Amino acid sequence: MEAVITLLPGDGIGPEVTAAARKVLETVAIRSGHTLTFHEALIGGAAIDATGDPLPAATLAHCGNSDAVFLGAVGGPKWSDPNAPVRPEQGLLKLRSELGVFANLRPVRVYKQLADASPLKADRLQGVDLLVVRELTGGIYFGDKTRDADSASDLCVYHTYEIERVVRFAAGLARDRKRRLCSVDKANVLETSRLWRDVTNRVLSEEFADVELETLLVDAAAMHLLSRPSSFDVMVTENMFGDILTDEASMLAGSMGMLPSASLGETACGLYEPIHGSAPDIAGKGMANPCGAIASAALLLRHSLGLEADASDIEAAIAAAIAAGARTADIATSGDQCLSTTAMTDAIISRLG
Repeated sequence: MEAVITLLPGDGIGPEVTAAARKVLETVAIRSGHTLTFHEALIGGAAIDATGDPLPAATLAHCGNSDAVFLGAVGGPKWSDPNAPVRPEQGLLKLRSELGVFANLRPVRVYKQLADASPLKADRLQGVDLLVVRELTGGIYFGDKTRDADSASDLCVYHTYEIERVVRFAAGLARDRKRRLCSVDKANVLETSRLWRDVTNRVLSEEFADVELETLLVDAAAMHLLSRPSSFDVMVTENMFGDILTDEASMLAGSMGMLPSASLGETACGLYEPIHGSAPDIAGKGMANPCGAIASAALLLRHSLGLEADASDIEAAIAAAIAAGARTADIATSGDQCLSTTAMTDAIISRLG
């Protein structure tokens, strides 16, 4: 296998976790005889500082010529002024739109050894293995925005085709898992959610009759994620709801640092990133948890390069390292020895074999 991967380290702890993911990918490439070529490019605050643009044309060109794109994180206090005309997050939103990655996959896996790291009781975490599919290129984040001295507005728009394609994507994944799909909306209040519900019901009844559909309002879904998380298999929802619910779901796993994501579209070139932010308070201290980034690298191998065996090996190595007691500060409990970002990465690599 030969492939070109664009790395976008970004800001804060982004460069540290990106380096960890690259080291694991390089290890797998050597072991399995693959040729992976890496290109690094600017995004977010680092790109603003260097070029004035959160997504420079050169970065976009690299991404367009790649088989996959890996992102660390964007943002930080230096660029946090909400009134600034240019912000790091604009680069990420534009990148998602330009790549056409409309489905964001966020798997939530709970390791039994990390039950004490979660704020939930251990009995609530048994059997949790769920996948959230978030619509990524529509909704309120991409709608027209206005603001004057006394008011502001953010327009939320969804088209039928946007809902159809992400629901089909999620239902297809559910069909290959436990054949259960939960659609999350706010149809009792929002017109966009009423359209979402109508389209979802039609797609499931016409094309996925073998998949059981549950429909929840977003507030109920947020509650049930904590009260009965093991009952969920695949969840599908719109952009903003998915953003919020997956941050909540990360607490099931003990830390946001554990969760990966894959953003996919019609082409094989996906965008892969841990779900955590730039964590500027620990940037440069070697404290970042690389597990989410390394698990995102596994998703990259699986979804963009078709290397299922290598992807599974990485995931097994993460599980083995956790089982052996490897911990970074965010998942450590009383008495645990905390590893640095590089030491945790090495603990995972040592179990690739």
